Amino acid sequence: MKALVYHGPGKKAWEEKPKPTINKTTDAVVKILKTTICGTDLHIMKGDVPAVTDGRIIGHEGVGIIEEVGNAVSNFKKGEHVLISCITSCGKCEYCKKGMYSHCEDGGWILGNLIDGTQAEYVRIPHADNSLYPIPTGADEEALVMLSDILPTGFECGVLNGQVKPGDTIAIVGAGPVGLAALLTSQFYTPAEIIVIDMDDNRLNVAKTFGASQIINSSDGKAVEKIMKLTNNKGVDVAIEAVGIETTFEICSEIVGAGGHVANIGVHGKSVTLHMETLWSKNITITTRLVDTVTTPMLFKTVQSNKIQPKQLITHHFKLEDIVKAYDTFGNAAKEKALKVILTNE
Repeated sequence: MKALVYHGPGKKAWEEKPKPTINKTTDAVVKILKTTICGTDLHIMKGDVPAVTDGRIIGHEGVGIIEEVGNAVSNFKKGEHVLISCITSCGKCEYCKKGMYSHCEDGGWILGNLIDGTQAEYVRIPHADNSLYPIPTGADEEALVMLSDILPTGFECGVLNGQVKPGDTIAIVGAGPVGLAALLTSQFYTPAEIIVIDMDDNRLNVAKTFGASQIINSSDGKAVEKIMKLTNNKGVDVAIEAVGIETTFEICSEIVGAGGHVANIGVHGKSVTLHMETLWSKNITITTRLVDTVTTPMLFKTVQSNKIQPKQLITHHFKLEDIVKAYDTFGNAAKEKALKVILTNE
């Protein structure tokens, strides 16, 4: 089969790899129909995730058709359409029983990280019964690709960890796909104000159409000043960091008000400065999280009922074999006006 293979920072290739096979009785092999590229994949390409080694097939999102199942798989059979979760869970270990699937003792975020991932014609899914979801006939599979990772990530790591409540003023720093996912799902809780900060006017305009009440371009370095003015110098109730760099984390820590929450979503490849000299007395909570995908079933229902429409996040389509070109487009998002790309295996 063909796959997108990582060969160290800045190096990738679309090349021939062995088709995956069943390793354990709980495995399934899935033929990929549609997949996408994540901001985390860009972090991998920069070398920010050292666990990803030379020769790894990357990618952790997608939908497909069951090609083969192990003898112990009871929920799925060959030929069924499935959604692939970015998190693999055994469902039996101590962490899974707590709902912390991201720390599963025999899973977690392993796809496209510790084992070969979904940017390929086929992928092996361990613990298939707990790591796949059936797709109903007639469902919009492109929209459902957004449920593999970004919707539950924005919701769990940003909205739930940030404890967004009705009437809150929230700020989302970063209007990329996961920041926009947080924007869409935060509206479940009817915050009074949703302020979105980014350096890309196109993404900010998209955020406005998705429900942002205020947008701020931070390229002039005055984002903190503008937000404090908007909030009568009180700061925001919830600041959601959706980029993964020091600058955006510092903006969040400067704009959060007394008793507020800083909810980190971004993948950080370098250290950040924590300004305890100003934060120690503010009664704030700082949270980190790797998505657990415990909310995927609920989000699945909201997408099916059109309560939220994640398909709005899709801006570009490519054939899977054109994935290197797709990376160029996604990596130059501002120039290309790109959010999520869909890669189709024809």
